[in-house]
Amino acid sequence: MSTPTRATLPRQPFWSRRMRRTLLKVLTYLALVTGSLLFLFPLYWQVSTSLKTAQDTVRFPPVWFPVPLQWGNYPELLHRFPFALYMRNSVFISALVILGTLLSSSLAAYGFARLRMPGRDIIFMVLLSTLMLPGAVLLIPQFVMFQSLHWVNTYNPLIVPAFFGNPFSIFLMRQFFMGVPHDLEDAARIDGAGYLRTYGQIVLPLARPALLAVAIYTFLSTWNDFLGPLIYLSDEQKYTVAVALRYLQGSVRTRPENHLLMAAATLSIIPCVLVFFFAQRQFIQGTVISGVKG
Repeated sequence: MSTPTRATLPRQPFWSRRMRRTLLKVLTYLALVTGSLLFLFPLYWQVSTSLKTAQDTVRFPPVWFPVPLQWGNYPELLHRFPFALYMRNSVFISALVILGTLLSSSLAAYGFARLRMPGRDIIFMVLLSTLMLPGAVLLIPQFVMFQSLHWVNTYNPLIVPAFFGNPFSIFLMRQFFMGVPHDLEDAARIDGAGYLRTYGQIVLPLARPALLAVAIYTFLSTWNDFLGPLIYLSDEQKYTVAVALRYLQGSVRTRPENHLLMAAATLSIIPCVLVFFFAQRQFIQGTVISGVKG
């Protein structure tokens, strides 16, 4: 057989498949890095402003990197404003809300996932329909109810409702409980365990990823809640971080002290960043296993 000559060999395309794939990957990473820088720029500006002097915060052209770094802005903030007290208030409220949400939502979710009763699915659909109600619609009825209970200017309106379940948390945990094998509950029932014992000793230990996901969702929403504490709390000593930031914004409005405001904002986001950083894997695992996408 005669070998094909150079003239009869197929011509290689200028852009081979491997080159196109490499170029696409480079463009994808370039777009991701550009988007990340755009999203991180406000955070950088906040942190850098918190380390500037009062004069550098209003200087034009702006100071992109302060030299030297004014680390003393943070002690000055804590000395002039009781910001540590505001953070303790937010931690106290968030901890109790997380506890109440995990107890009530997990118990209700287990009932919707495992107990057989007439109208169970209808009740669950009514529960999910409450997610479509805006919070502003319930604002006035809830305020009237809490005012009649003499709970205004206390932490009760912010904490007690968490012990009666949260529709989204119930839905999230119900999806997880429906994926737990029935064989484990059947074995526990053969050993004489009832529903509550099975729930506490068999199901809950397996639901740690879902519980952690619910805890993170609850912490973020409670920590960043502004409307609730603003309406129900009138005592300055009971302010949370979100309300305190608005209070500080009004306090420094007439004076060039934006560096203290940015220092307070930086301190306020540190707990959220730490919680998500250390629990990121469990958070994603619990959300994916529960079947929630988006």
